[in-house]
Amino acid sequence: MFWRNWNTMLATMVSSARAQIGRRSRQARSILAAEGYRGIIDRARSKASDWLKPQTEAWPVFPDDVLAADLSHPPDIAEPPLEEGEQITVNWIIGPAGPGSGGHTTAFRILNFLEKLGYRNRVYFYDPYGGDLQYFTDIARDYYKLNCEIANARRGMKDAHAVVATSWASAYAAYNAKCSGKRFYFIQDFEPFFYPTSTNSLLAENTYRMGFHGITAGRWLADKLTREFGMKTDHFPFGCDTAQYRRSAGSERKGIAFYARSHTPRRAVELGILALEIFAKRHPDVELHLFGQHLGALPFRFTNHGPSNPAKLNDIYNKCFAGLCLSLTNVSLVPYEMLACGCIPIVNDGPQNRVVLENAFVRFADPTPISLAQELEAVMGAPDREDISRKAAESVTLTSWDTAGAAVDAALRRALQP
Repeated sequence: MFWRNWNTMLATMVSSARAQIGRRSRQARSILAAEGYRGIIDRARSKASDWLKPQTEAWPVFPDDVLAADLSHPPDIAEPPLEEGEQITVNWIIGPAGPGSGGHTTAFRILNFLEKLGYRNRVYFYDPYGGDLQYFTDIARDYYKLNCEIANARRGMKDAHAVVATSWASAYAAYNAKCSGKRFYFIQDFEPFFYPTSTNSLLAENTYRMGFHGITAGRWLADKLTREFGMKTDHFPFGCDTAQYRRSAGSERKGIAFYARSHTPRRAVELGILALEIFAKRHPDVELHLFGQHLGALPFRFTNHGPSNPAKLNDIYNKCFAGLCLSLTNVSLVPYEMLACGCIPIVNDGPQNRVVLENAFVRFADPTPISLAQELEAVMGAPDREDISRKAAESVTLTSWDTAGAAVDAALRRALQP
């Protein structure tokens, strides 16, 4: 009886294995026919990557901070009154970052502007990943030009007039902190959208219920948070570093630039690539410049610039008359940078872009490959491109980060008044 059952089980296993081998062989032949050896290699690398990745990802928030945050019983935090003429002290809670982080660049620009106005800033790094504090402190000083006090948020914070969270994870640290200071939330995007429906998306959403005063990048976020969560909000306008990004009058603008950063899903890279595939088939002579990360083979010819610093970006934009810049959440800094260089940005239509990008030279298209490709064709087919490029650059000459900083200063002072 035993051997009969064993033989039956063995036969079943062999039959199942043959079926799997047959299925995988047919799949491999299909991929090979459609995509060549590159398709096989890409899938093998993807599987190897999945196998090498840890089974549990590091969390962006300390679990004990989540456990301690009782939103049904908000802590009683002292808010020292701001006396007339008194220096304002602000604690900023922020995750450490390497050079070139867009969110950190904006936050530290505002922080440095406030320091010039006489604020006393302190930066407290919040780092569940266990990075080296000295390493990130050196980057903050050398790259982001911070001169203020820098410390570890987990070791406690000094009393201040204002305590500012800068991300959903740091909001938990601000909520639980024992130091005095009115709680603010410097919000650059709707972070629940960064995740599929999950614990992280829910925890991020809950931070908008902590009772903080929001200061948002652009009006779309301010309106959304007030409407959906009842938050008190102010907003600051997007700025543009026109000293770094500027139009070169002698540049030959023959190409299209595309911000292609696939590990940031909200930038809709796959959608943009499909649109460029359509465009490239119709206009194979137009140069396509992709930047943001190193990309593999695509179904059209392109120049792969990879991660690019501001000087390199300025050069790319000045080679292009049009730029494709997609965002499914709050708009990025790229459209204004393109405009400053005389490059016309095409963005996906949506309130997050319409409300913030109030500029006549920004072109909007429905978020479909065909509509985006058609808008690229319309822009590249303009007969007076030199004149359009010049006027586009002129349209952002007054779009300054000082204006954004002044708006944040005014918001803080209003909220801190007794």
